[in-house]
Amino acid sequence: MDAQKIANQYLSANVEGQPFQQKGRANVIDDSPRLKIIGLGGMDGGGSKNMILVEYVNDAVILDCGNDLGVDLPGINYGIADTAYLESIRHKLRAYIITHGHLDHIGGLPHIVPKFPAPIYGSKFTIGRVEEIFANFGLPMPEGFELKTVTMNEDTHEKLKVGEFFVELVRITHSIPGSTCIVLDTPVGRVINTGDFRFDPNPLDHEKSDYDRLTELGNEGVLALLSESTTVERMGRTPSESSIEQTFVDIISNAPGRIFVGLFSTNMNRVQMIVNAAVHHNRKVAMDGRSMVSTLEMAIRHGFMKVPKGTFVPIASVPTMKDSDVVVVCTGSQGEPSSALQRMAGGEHRHIKLKEQDTVILSSTPIPESGNDALIGQMVDGLTKKGVHVFEARNHELDGVGPLHVSGHASRDEYADMITMTKPKFFIPIYGAYRVKQRHIELAIEQGIPRANTYNAENGEVMALTADKMTIEGEVPHGTILVDQTGAIVSNVVIKDRVLLSEEGLVAIVLTVDKRSGNLMTSPDIISRGFIYMRDNEELMNGLRAELKRAVGQRFKRVDLDRFKAEIKDHVTHYLFEHTQRSPIIIPVVNVISNTRGSDGKNTEVKTAAGGHTKTAEEVAAEQQKRFNEMRARLLTQDARID
Repeated sequence: MDAQKIANQYLSANVEGQPFQQKGRANVIDDSPRLKIIGLGGMDGGGSKNMILVEYVNDAVILDCGNDLGVDLPGINYGIADTAYLESIRHKLRAYIITHGHLDHIGGLPHIVPKFPAPIYGSKFTIGRVEEIFANFGLPMPEGFELKTVTMNEDTHEKLKVGEFFVELVRITHSIPGSTCIVLDTPVGRVINTGDFRFDPNPLDHEKSDYDRLTELGNEGVLALLSESTTVERMGRTPSESSIEQTFVDIISNAPGRIFVGLFSTNMNRVQMIVNAAVHHNRKVAMDGRSMVSTLEMAIRHGFMKVPKGTFVPIASVPTMKDSDVVVVCTGSQGEPSSALQRMAGGEHRHIKLKEQDTVILSSTPIPESGNDALIGQMVDGLTKKGVHVFEARNHELDGVGPLHVSGHASRDEYADMITMTKPKFFIPIYGAYRVKQRHIELAIEQGIPRANTYNAENGEVMALTADKMTIEGEVPHGTILVDQTGAIVSNVVIKDRVLLSEEGLVAIVLTVDKRSGNLMTSPDIISRGFIYMRDNEELMNGLRAELKRAVGQRFKRVDLDRFKAEIKDHVTHYLFEHTQRSPIIIPVVNVISNTRGSDGKNTEVKTAAGGHTKTAEEVAAEQQKRFNEMRARLLTQDARID
């Protein structure tokens, strides 16, 4: 039950494998066209696998299509939104419209777009990121699939027609270039999806949020505002990115040796800042981390980074350089197990061996609700043991340095500004935990939005809007599809077994039974993996063998083989739980050996299938016994934890 509860946090839409059937609604007579807004993902947790469907009559678009990197299950890399509902409306799908290029907004595209093809719309940088993840995706695309993208200019307020909708992108500041709000003009009214945002008054790239256009849209009329809610509980305003620039200059100036900076691979503005500081101190820059190098190459190719010629050097050349001549920018600020910085901390990096006098700067804070705090702490422990000085953004005051990180998300006053500028009739908080979205609703009410015009939606709920009314019209199938390291889909049933194996272990019971007499021919073989060390629990194992002998004698000849194995499994499960309070996975293996003597007690001859040659019963029995002994030997010599 505990394992099922853990696995059920990430259920797919069709738990029982049955096709979805829309629930009927009684006494519904109003069939006038409605605009349906459905969160297939992003309405729970910290706002992950973000994916919102907007549907009107015969047209539908998807706003963002991300993954959830915070799934903590054995062998699982991430989760994506279940697309069962899209099966029923695939003929309506006209486009995927993306707010920005973070994986929680684009990571689901390589899985979902090939199944439900439609063009992908976004800013220049966002489309560059989309093409990058498709190019680096580990699995082959279906035959005949062709990626179609549409690059939009967020500065010119161009509008493109998509089915019955008109799409516009509006520039907004975030922690990645090319971030935008989506403005969707529908036959019912205008819908704005803010994407992730903050209002940075002095961004490093000088690309400020388009306050004028947001205000203009509000004056023209906005039916519904879908506003991200990640950090609504943080008071005040988020500091500007430019406020941390001097800190890097100061640290590089005072550091005695090599400098390593860990940050998010997509934060190109931060990378630009570090490059500027390194050039100021005549240092070269090495980049490490596959995702970071890939994004950097794309950013330079599209003109989003300005780097003096000769600034970058290969990571392999760092060990041969003078310590005071290099800055390494790498992934791993969240303590990710396979990241560059984590490998350095563990002494497993191919090129870099950390040493005393090295300085590591973690230019980020743990992602909310990700559980990364412990990972970061373990990594910092490893770095500290090597004598490396570590500057953490969350401890910058303790270290006597300036700020090392600013959030990419707004604070409370900025969320209020978004509502004030756009003046929506209906307010729907998105991309956040339920409790945080409720705080956002209270903030919207303070800005003059009637409580009746707000709704804290959960994944799958259908919000139906007309020009004057918003109603909730049931649910569509929704859930999480789990993906492993190879990109393959993993069943929920497999996850439950993995959880059981990781927490309770496995016990295999091998019984060899004489078919004629129904008696055991050998003592039961018991194999334990991850359950108990059998040599330290001889009394328990001897008791289990005695129970198995009794069970075989009582039940083998009274029920069919499948029923017998099921009964053995239940019996062993109850016996072990009674004595250990643990419930490992039980695998019963029953080898039934046929009797080789005739009814008169004499040996009989058995003709082989090969034809012509006959074998005596003794020969047949000897072969069966030999095969059984070989199988038993293989099982019993695998590990010392067997008997």
